[in-house]
Amino acid sequence: MTPLSADAPTTTDAARALFLELTGREPDGLWSAPGRVNLIGEHTDYNDGFVLPFAIPHRTVAAVDLRDDDRGRVRVASTFAAEPVEVALDELDDLFPTATGAEPAVPEWAAYPLGVAWALRQALAATDSDRGFRGIDIAIASDVPVGAGLSSSAAIEGAAASALNDLWDAGLDRRALARIGRRAENEAVGAPTGIMDQMASMLGEPDAAIFLDCRSLETQLVPLGMADAGLAILVIDTRVTHAHSTGGYRERRASCELGAQIMGVPSLRDVSVDDLPRAQELMDGVTFRRVRHVVTENQRVIDTVRVLRDAGARAIGDLLVASHASMRDDFEISVPELDTAVDTALAAGAVGARMTGGGFGGAAIALIEQDAVAAVSDAVTAAFAAADFTEPIVFTVTPSAGARRDA
Repeated sequence: MTPLSADAPTTTDAARALFLELTGREPDGLWSAPGRVNLIGEHTDYNDGFVLPFAIPHRTVAAVDLRDDDRGRVRVASTFAAEPVEVALDELDDLFPTATGAEPAVPEWAAYPLGVAWALRQALAATDSDRGFRGIDIAIASDVPVGAGLSSSAAIEGAAASALNDLWDAGLDRRALARIGRRAENEAVGAPTGIMDQMASMLGEPDAAIFLDCRSLETQLVPLGMADAGLAILVIDTRVTHAHSTGGYRERRASCELGAQIMGVPSLRDVSVDDLPRAQELMDGVTFRRVRHVVTENQRVIDTVRVLRDAGARAIGDLLVASHASMRDDFEISVPELDTAVDTALAAGAVGARMTGGGFGGAAIALIEQDAVAAVSDAVTAAFAAADFTEPIVFTVTPSAGARRDA
């Protein structure tokens, strides 16, 4: 098994050191937010459906302070970029084309924190047009794997939003900050994602998943009890990177919107499993398969919550396997590496396994016995080597706390 460090002090030290290098002074504070694993419920969030994610220990840390020299500028730096990016706050509206599909005029990594500043500034100015905004310096470090389907972007957004909420005295609650993050991702970065990632990063709690209704934004904490059940959650990062703003994700979302239009409903949330025979009569084959995935996946999320409460984590394996098959066959977002990870984990004794995240690469998860971590990890690594795939990064995660101020 290739270890992946989740050592928060290391990430915190890196963010603080970068801030000191950037500004010559210590930051006012350190804020962090986690990545997430989605236990089940893929591509249901932007269809107003149900999801069941949890926050993971891997976090993005933002060292932040108000600027004294120039009240109207924001500067961001990151340990994964060579140069900082600095813009005037008044220029943010011109940088982000607000969902026109054009790319922002800054590197993508910088579009996440700058997009949060833009979205938060717009939200506050809408209710107080005379409000002033002090300039900000932000230094970011992270140990959330990028491109692995573990929502490294929402972790950046959550850390930045939490910091700006405090330093600009915005007074917004965590759900409102999640909406700020989603707007940044949708309109500043141009990725047509739903709100699941941001809600999981903001609201995560130890040993629990978040049952989220993506229409109402109502949430319920669902205890997982993995340790009590003798189980562990293994993440298999295939190292096949993806980008949500690319075509495959947009095409799937467009198919879902078309399917809802054909069915005469606001979103696929309003289509039930019983409606699928009629949907099949009305749609072409591809659109129907996309719709069938979302509709059945919504039902699987509901069933998983019920089974967790009634029978515990050990009983959800078949639902995880069915979810992966639906994403592979109906939504067509898996790749050979993900299928190999899932199939090998199951053959090595996993209770259940599925790809997690937006697809086209990224990570799979496997629900396994605690004493089988090494065996399953070794089996997956060997299978990747036999297939001449890049060696995966394999590590366990535990449900963890959401966004917070650390110092």
